[in-house]
Amino acid sequence: QVQLVDSGGGMVQAGGSLRLSCAASGRTLSRYLMGWFRQAPGKERELVAAIRSGGGTYYADSVKGRFTISRDNAKNTVYLQMNTLKPEDTAVYYCAASSAAAVVTLPVLYGYWGQGTQVTVSS
Repeated sequence: QVQLVDSGGGMVQAGGSLRLSCAASGRTLSRYLMGWFRQAPGKERELVAAIRSGGGTYYADSVKGRFTISRDNAKNTVYLQMNTLKPEDTAVYYCAASSAAAVVTLPVLYGYWGQGTQVTVSS
C-alpha cells in the first residue's frame, strides 16, 4: 500500500507560481510512475504531468513550458512546480501513482491517489 499526501495549493494571481508536493509513505515511490492530475468543476480529471521511474517526463500541451514535475527519491516526494499560472489552471490537483511502465493518461490506471489540493488562480 502507498499513502499519498498532497500539499502546496493556494490562491495566486495570474502569472504567479506555486509548488505542489506529494509525500508518500508505505512504499518507495521510485518504482512507480507518478502523475499529477487536475479536475475543474464540471470537467473530467486530466493528467497534466507525469514522471517515470527512470525520470522520463510527460506534460499536457496546456502546461508545457510552464509546469515542471520532479521527484526526490530520498525524500519519497514528487513535486509539481507551476509557473506563469493562468485562471484556467484553477482546479483541484491530485498526485497519483501507477505501476505502469510507460506513461498512461487514464485515471483508472493509477491505483493510489492523494486527497487533492485546491489551486485557484485569479485574473
